[in-house]
Amino acid sequence: MRIAQRAERIEPFYVMEIAKAASALAREVAHTDRPMIFLNIGEPDFTAPPLVQEAAMRAVRAGATQYTHATGLDMLRERISGWYAERFHVDVPARRIVVTAGASAALQLACLALIEAGDEILMPDPSYPCNRHFVSAAEGRAVLIPTTAAERYQLSAAKVEAAWTDRTRGVLLASPSNPTGTSIEPGELRRIHEVVMRRGGITLIDEIYLGLSHDDAFGQSALGIDDQVISINSFSKYFSMTGWRLGWLVVPEALVPVVERLAQNLFICASTVAQHAALACFEPASIAEYERRRAEFKARRDWFIPQLQALGFDVPVVPDGAFYAWADCSAFAEKLGIANSWDFAFEAMRKAHLAITPGRDFGTAETARFVRFSTASSMAHLQESVERLRAWGATTA
Repeated sequence: MRIAQRAERIEPFYVMEIAKAASALAREVAHTDRPMIFLNIGEPDFTAPPLVQEAAMRAVRAGATQYTHATGLDMLRERISGWYAERFHVDVPARRIVVTAGASAALQLACLALIEAGDEILMPDPSYPCNRHFVSAAEGRAVLIPTTAAERYQLSAAKVEAAWTDRTRGVLLASPSNPTGTSIEPGELRRIHEVVMRRGGITLIDEIYLGLSHDDAFGQSALGIDDQVISINSFSKYFSMTGWRLGWLVVPEALVPVVERLAQNLFICASTVAQHAALACFEPASIAEYERRRAEFKARRDWFIPQLQALGFDVPVVPDGAFYAWADCSAFAEKLGIANSWDFAFEAMRKAHLAITPGRDFGTAETARFVRFSTASSMAHLQESVERLRAWGATTA
C-alpha cells in the first residue's frame, strides 16, 4: 500500500510514545510500594466542575444531542465573547468565534484555510510539536528559529524580520508556551505582529494556556492588538475539559465563512453535549473554582521548581503560565552516566518509576538537554517525585 507523502512527513508524537511506554511499565509496578507517577502529560488532574457535569447530563436527558451549526452554539459563542470582555478587557464579537472539536481542530482549520503548499511558517524552537505538524499536514513547512532563555524562549520581531523570505506566510506562536510555560512580552508581540502585517502575512497564536497565566504582565490576549490576529483556544486546560474535545478559534470576520465551510466538511460540528456542558463553565461558581485551581497550579510551580534546582536541574526561565517546568537535566544525568534527555526519561521510568517527557519532541538538537515536567499532577505526586529523584541521584554518591 502506498502511503501519502504528507503522512510520511509527520513525525511520531514522542510525548505519546513515552506515555505508552510509561503506561506499560505502570501496569507492572501498580501493586508495588512505588507505582508510576505521571509528570509527562499536560493534563490537569482536576476534572470538569460540578455545574459543567450537571449541564452535560441535562443535555443528554433532554435529548439536546443533535448537530449544531458548524460554528457552534450561538449562546456558547456569546459566553466566550463575554469571557474575553470580563477577563481580558478585549472586545471579541461572538460572530468572529468558531467553536471547534478541540484546539487541534482549530489549528487544523486555520492552517487549511491559510497555508498553501510550500508556504513557510516561522515558529520558535522549542515549541509544541503538533503545531508544526499541522503546518506540514497543510503542505506547508514549519521553520524553527532557535530562541534563548534571555528571550524567554519566544520569537522576537528582529528574528522574525531576519528570517522572513519570499516563501514565508507568517508566524505561529504560543503564549504561554508548551513546553516552557513562558509568554511573549506584550510589547514584543505587538512588534512581531507589525512585522507580519507589513509583510502581508498572518499571525497565528496558540493561547490555550492563557487562562492559566500567573503574572499580570503577561496574561493578556493577543486579540487586543488587532482584529487580524488569529487566536486558538481550548476548554482543555483552564476549563479542565481535556477529553471533552472542545476548543475555539477567533478569526477576522472575513475568514469566518471560509472556516465554517471547512468545518462543515471536516467535522460537521463539535460535540453538542460538550458544547452544552461548556455553557456552565462561565457561571460564577465555576469561574470561582477555576480560579482556585489556577492558584493551586501556581503554588505547585512555586514549590516544585526550587526543588528541581536544588537537585541539580537548571530551569533557565521560571514559567509565568501553564503547568510545566522546562529543565536542563544534563548535570543530573551526567552524574548517572546518562547521555541525553531521551535516555534519561526512560531511565527515570525504570529506576524512579517517574514518567517525564524528553525534549526531543519540542525542537532541534539543543532540546536534547532538556526534559519537561508537568506540574498538572497533585502536590503529593510532586513531593514524592522529588524524593524519588533525590534517592536516585544519591546512588552515585
